[in-house]
Amino acid sequence: MNRDVVAKLWGFCNTLRHDGMSYGRYIEQLTYLLFLKLASEKGVKIPNGYSWNNLRMLSGSDLKDHYEETLRMLGKEKGMLGDIFQGALSQFREPVNLKKLITMIDEIDWNALDVDLKAEAYEGLLQKYAADEKGAGQYFTPREAIRTVVRCIRPDIRGRADFTIHDPACGTAGFLIGAYEWILKQTKEGATLTREERNTLQKKTFSGCEIVLETRRLALMNLYLHEIEADIYYGDSLAEGPHASKRYDVVMTNPPFGTKGAGEAPTREDFTVATSNKQLNFLQHVMTILKPGGRAAIVLPDNVLFDEAAGKEVRKLLMTDCNLHTILRLPVGTFTPYSSGVKANILFFTKGEATEEVWIYDNRTGVEKVNIGHQLTPDYFKDFETCYHMKPRKVTERFRRFTREEITKQYNDNLDVVWLKDATTQSEQKLDEPDELVQEVVTQLQTALDALSEIMLTLDSAKKMQSNA
Repeated sequence: MNRDVVAKLWGFCNTLRHDGMSYGRYIEQLTYLLFLKLASEKGVKIPNGYSWNNLRMLSGSDLKDHYEETLRMLGKEKGMLGDIFQGALSQFREPVNLKKLITMIDEIDWNALDVDLKAEAYEGLLQKYAADEKGAGQYFTPREAIRTVVRCIRPDIRGRADFTIHDPACGTAGFLIGAYEWILKQTKEGATLTREERNTLQKKTFSGCEIVLETRRLALMNLYLHEIEADIYYGDSLAEGPHASKRYDVVMTNPPFGTKGAGEAPTREDFTVATSNKQLNFLQHVMTILKPGGRAAIVLPDNVLFDEAAGKEVRKLLMTDCNLHTILRLPVGTFTPYSSGVKANILFFTKGEATEEVWIYDNRTGVEKVNIGHQLTPDYFKDFETCYHMKPRKVTERFRRFTREEITKQYNDNLDVVWLKDATTQSEQKLDEPDELVQEVVTQLQTALDALSEIMLTLDSAKKMQSNA
């Protein structure tokens, strides 16, 4: 049934494209209206005159004007209402299109859908948006990758009233929801949790940070549909602020790749290495916000593993202050169709103990690329998960152990270690897809730019010291 709902709502998006509304704007407007509809069904208190029923009774210019006024008024409210509608603006040019969408939402029997189906329907729309809207993929981590991370981390809240789970680059809240679903599965859909534990799980366990206001709105709605109340901080995780002083038991995140917003080092006294590289700074941020003994999983591009400038210093810091016990090299195309050319890894570490050995799982060399015709499935990660949880761990063809001493002496603290060779001969190998070739070039250029940025930072620091002398 949820597929029918997604198809119906997404189909109307194509109609609105002719009205000049983008995919992202459509999901945003749908979020406002869907929240009002669900709020009316759940009995959530809405200011008089601005409820779902007030909207559905109007049409024409009266509807358009009242909708705009509704968004303004609800954006001034406190709590969830204010968070959802903060900065909300109508994107409808024609009142008839607004009326059609309201009617369509009203025709769907949302009470007949359980929590999972409502959430799946909304996530289905987010997934379509990420696939169809260029650049939107940075806010959407493939769910199979998320489930693998969660099954490895096992964020079990039982027995700890203050257990917290955080994502400093939460996007549409995929990691937070993945953790919640895992906990429910371990507790027979919450049946074995006490009332207090269930309340804590839904209202006090999860938090995140999101720098894009519209994406934060999508995250809040996604969480709401899963019956999760989470504190999603609006702002830059890498900047100074009250969010930087909080500490968490588990952090799972996929920071945005690329250079947008980079160029200078953030002013954070708790960052040991000054760098303009966003991914390296996110890694430092995660190390900072973990509680002693806290566990983390972070998705990072290849260049973080081999960067010779600040990257090397951050890696050394990571292995000194944390136990970097596992690195998973992701298959090429993992982020297809969102960002198909990106080559990335997942780093798993625990804060408070130095690294003695790093286990690397090569899930890339000789592995069939992920693409539209061969999508990411649980089969891609089954062997890795088996190896990850093995006690004691054993060396396999794809899973290798490297001591801290080896990493320093043999690899000069470079963690981009490859030992497998592609079984195909040179003549049998297919040429990389154009987007993969472009991504390779972008990675190399970004690494070079990062190195130049470090030089600029050093020069600027030297100038300041001279001027103060």
